[in-house]
Amino acid sequence: MNDDLTGVRRDPERTREAILQAAMGEIVAHGLGGARIDKIAERSGSNKRMIYHYFGDKEGLYVEVLDHALDKMRLAEGALRLDDCSPVEGVKVIVHFVWRYFLQNPEIISLLETENLQRARYLRASANGRLVNHQLVEKLSKLIERGRSEARFPADVSSLYVFLTIFSLCFFYLSNRYTLSTIFDKDLEDAGTLAHWEDHIVHVVLQSLC
Repeated sequence: MNDDLTGVRRDPERTREAILQAAMGEIVAHGLGGARIDKIAERSGSNKRMIYHYFGDKEGLYVEVLDHALDKMRLAEGALRLDDCSPVEGVKVIVHFVWRYFLQNPEIISLLETENLQRARYLRASANGRLVNHQLVEKLSKLIERGRSEARFPADVSSLYVFLTIFSLCFFYLSNRYTLSTIFDKDLEDAGTLAHWEDHIVHVVLQSLC
C-alpha cells in the first residue's frame, strides 16, 4: 500500500507505531509545547505530511501518544494475578507493581505531569483515560474485602485512598528526584536508595491498613 503520500510502499501499522514512538520521545524530552513535528518526522523516518495524514495535527498526535501509554499501563495492570495471594501479600504486590512500572516506564510520569498542567484536557479525549488504574483499584478492593473478612483490615478503609497513597508515594518521589537530590545533596537515583524507598512505601501502606 502506498500510504506515505510519496509513492513509497509502507506498512501502515509499522509507520504509525514508528511515529508514535518518535512523538513519545520528543514530547517527553520537550513537553507538548516544545515538541516539533519536523523533529518527530526525522526521528520516525517519516515526513510531516504523513504525520498529519495519520493524526490530523500535533494535538491529535499527542492524544494518540497519551492513549498508547495509558493502554500499555492498563494492559500491564490487567495481567497482574493476585488470586493466590493473601490480602497483605496482594497489597505488597500492587505496591511493587506501581513502583517498578514507573521506574521501567518513565515516559508515563512525564505524560501525567503534562496532563496535570493541562488539567486533564487531553486525558478526557483518550479512550483509555477513564480506564487506566481502575483495575488496580478493583483488585485492591477485593484484597481489602478479603482482609476485612479475615479481620486483618479495618472496616472503614477505602481501596481508592489506599491506591492514592501508593500512587502518591511512587509518583512524587520519581517525578521530583532530580530537584530533591540537589536540595538535600543526596543521590535519590542510587539503586540502594530506590530500593529503600520501595520498602518504605510498602511499610507506610501496610501501616495505613492496620
